[in-house]
Amino acid sequence: MSKKGMQSVRGFCDVLPEETPVWQQAEAVVRRVLEAYGYQEVRLPVIERTELFQRSIGEVTDIVEKEMYTFEDRSGDSITLRPEGTAGCVRAGIESGLLHHAEPRLWYAGPMFRHERPQKGRLRQFHQVGAEVFGVAAPELDAEMIVMTARMLRELGLEDVQLQLNSLGTPESRAAYREALVAYLRRHEDRLDDDSRRRLATNPLRIFDSKDPEVQAVMADAPRLLDNLDAASAEHFAKVRELLERAGVPYEINPSLVRGLDYYTRTVFEWVSDRLGAQGTVCAGGRFDALVEQLGGRPTPAIGFALGMERLVALLREQGEPGRGGAPHAYLVVATDPGAGLETAEALRDALPGLRLQAHAGGASFKAQLKRADRSGARVALILGDEERADGALTMKDLRGDGEQQRLPFSEAVSHLQAWIGD
Repeated sequence: MSKKGMQSVRGFCDVLPEETPVWQQAEAVVRRVLEAYGYQEVRLPVIERTELFQRSIGEVTDIVEKEMYTFEDRSGDSITLRPEGTAGCVRAGIESGLLHHAEPRLWYAGPMFRHERPQKGRLRQFHQVGAEVFGVAAPELDAEMIVMTARMLRELGLEDVQLQLNSLGTPESRAAYREALVAYLRRHEDRLDDDSRRRLATNPLRIFDSKDPEVQAVMADAPRLLDNLDAASAEHFAKVRELLERAGVPYEINPSLVRGLDYYTRTVFEWVSDRLGAQGTVCAGGRFDALVEQLGGRPTPAIGFALGMERLVALLREQGEPGRGGAPHAYLVVATDPGAGLETAEALRDALPGLRLQAHAGGASFKAQLKRADRSGARVALILGDEERADGALTMKDLRGDGEQQRLPFSEAVSHLQAWIGD
């Protein structure tokens, strides 16, 4: 095999053992908060029919035009690795009849795939946690979802993350606004870059996302979507803002926030950080009240969000990695026969279900085993020799403090370990 054949594909990265504890801790917090708000997990396939994303995301979006991993299977069907989770969640809800139940609250997690230029915070395989609620059109739900994401970020200990809000109105009011925006941009077309000129004919709202300074200057004076909302959408957005203010969640109105997917309506939001470079969005979402009907279901209002795990973990690690949470609490040094070591290890796991215990295997000197215990990251080495075995005891050696050793009866050793697990 060539050297290149043993390298990971560009934009597809391993998550190694020193990183996984941060992922696990973040995932645990997110799961706990979602369950506290009544969300239930759904597990979705990573492959869907290409048509699903063309119909939901929009055929003239960058994702569909440039970024999807699409291919024909052996049956000649066009299938795509999912670039986002909402379309699949809606498809599953329609197909199973789940959306006909009373206001389902669903969440999912897993990898997504987009053929983008890899950079910090943006990979070709990336991981998201997403959540969707169906059947509720009230602004109270928009506010609750945003308050829930605020709680998630707070419980994760994230700092310097700001909430940005906008409203896209209804498809009808957005269509009217689109005409006004295009008319304005036609008058300044000579100042637009090539990509913005292309979008002018296909998806002009996405020109707000341009990073070109000249284009940004043009867009600064463009008509504002917020000034062109229909009355019902304006009232809805005002209520969302009022509820967030009452809940003590600060926000900033960003009239340029349009999101990259065609299905969004009314409220859209992003949690952003300036500590991730250009890829500053950590969590984002909004309403998609027309999508269920667009994909063949009954008219059903809906709202959802997605949380980018790579960006979330990058922020957590930058603030100070929570520690080697996945390392064993204890390492069992077996200075007697392997069978006794196996029996003792199982007895410890029975007595302490939360214990992370690594038992030595493979034979080695006592000194070599202690070195392995230290390299494992364990807090304590548990030594089982002939004398300990005869006395029903264990010798405990502190690996992270002063190196003190003490021999304890098995039950007392369990009590000491229990206290450490709780620290």
